[in-house]
Amino acid sequence: MKLGIRTWILIAVLILALLSIAPSFKSGVVIKSVELNSTAYDSGLRTGMIINQINNQEIKTPQDYTNVISGIKFDSNFTKLSFNTDNGEFLVYTNHFPDITIAKIPSTKLKTGLDLSGGSRALIKAENISLTSAQLNDLIAVTSQRFNVFGLSDITIKPVKDLQGNNFMLIEIAGATPTDLKNLVGQQGKFEAKIGNETVFAGGEKDIASVCRNDATCSRIESCFQTQYGEYACRFSFTIYLSELAAQRHASITSNLSVNYTDGGRYLSKKLDLYLDDNQVDSLLISEDLKGRVTTQISVSGSGLGTTQEEAFKSAQENMHKLQTVLITGSLPYKLEIVKLDTISPTLGKEFTKNIVLLGAIVFLIVSVVLFIRYRKIKITLSVILTMFSEAFITLGIAALIRWNLDAPSIAGIIAGMGTGVNDQIVIIDESVSNTSLSLKERIKRAFFIIIGAFFTIIAAMLPLFWAGAGLLRGFALTTIIGVSVGILITRPAFAEILRKIQS
Repeated sequence: MKLGIRTWILIAVLILALLSIAPSFKSGVVIKSVELNSTAYDSGLRTGMIINQINNQEIKTPQDYTNVISGIKFDSNFTKLSFNTDNGEFLVYTNHFPDITIAKIPSTKLKTGLDLSGGSRALIKAENISLTSAQLNDLIAVTSQRFNVFGLSDITIKPVKDLQGNNFMLIEIAGATPTDLKNLVGQQGKFEAKIGNETVFAGGEKDIASVCRNDATCSRIESCFQTQYGEYACRFSFTIYLSELAAQRHASITSNLSVNYTDGGRYLSKKLDLYLDDNQVDSLLISEDLKGRVTTQISVSGSGLGTTQEEAFKSAQENMHKLQTVLITGSLPYKLEIVKLDTISPTLGKEFTKNIVLLGAIVFLIVSVVLFIRYRKIKITLSVILTMFSEAFITLGIAALIRWNLDAPSIAGIIAGMGTGVNDQIVIIDESVSNTSLSLKERIKRAFFIIIGAFFTIIAAMLPLFWAGAGLLRGFALTTIIGVSVGILITRPAFAEILRKIQS
């Protein structure tokens, strides 16, 4: 049987879907998180890198990593660790276990949500206040910074909206317990800037009038250069404006400090330390000209490091944004309320995945038997089953391409799309075998008129689900829309073409 153009299009899309899912054959372990300001982070190790060797010992599995690290003796003297990764070699000098978490390299590019991988999910709103979209984005930035400070990884924080237009913040954390989540979002947040043990100013309108964020004249990357150790550094600076009371306090404290003379400039003997929820997030040098001076304008500076200038520039931008976010934390006086809190264990997630695969196999079998009994033609039965499989596979390929987290609603949407696909194919078959005076081509056209009408009905029904339940059903709506769109554009035309070949 000679293949038509629509069938070749289907085959080409299937190949592209396979490439987007792309099973991984890499060996090693992937870095899931690196603690900020740790020796591992300062040495260049980053999230997403794949570790192949440690001190020339092969690393293929998480167990290999554990065995190698456990066999190294750490003491008060710094131990040299050589990490060979897919981004090159990194040397870490440390006297304790590296501050990184690792995991097995994913077998495919498909990303799974908490329903499959386990973790906790919280739907959060501001108590007694309705947030605008801009206010919600600031709240998300501050919350993300807090989770970074506490060293948590695999976090998804995003804005969602219900049908009434209310804004919520959805937080998903792999491997965290509900208690962890409650403790982290249940506290409103406290920012303090200290010199020694004395508080200079705290976050919020009382002490901080404003923070320069989006003006290049007062918030910028100043310079980039290569250090003596071969890495690159970029410096940034931005301006904050203090209240009069905070400025007087700053002058009083700094007037008693001495001046240190260094190659980098002249600075006061103590630094300005920044704390978020009693955890130090940064420490800044204080210029000599600010000693005992009442000023409401202070320039905050810092730097970013990287193995390349591009990485250092990006690091400086991230660090500057982090500091700016920390400094406005107190200016968001929102007490957070947890509207909904869910938790799923990794064991249940694996069991759910197993059951989904088993259910899919049973559905394929039942549909195959029913179709064969109905039409008594093995070719038609196989074409329906293969088309249904192709539709589900292409949907998974698109999900991998857009890096969508596949959760339980998303899987349900794929199943719903498969059901719709089988229904449409039955309509095409019944129209093609109907006893009318119309030609086969005209009968299939009539079937497509019915199918297109059903397609737009499904799209209209799915769009509200992007917001229903504060977006928690968005996965179901998205995968259903992708599935029926793939069907109407690719698989249905290919199936109709194959059916004409079979019946000709």
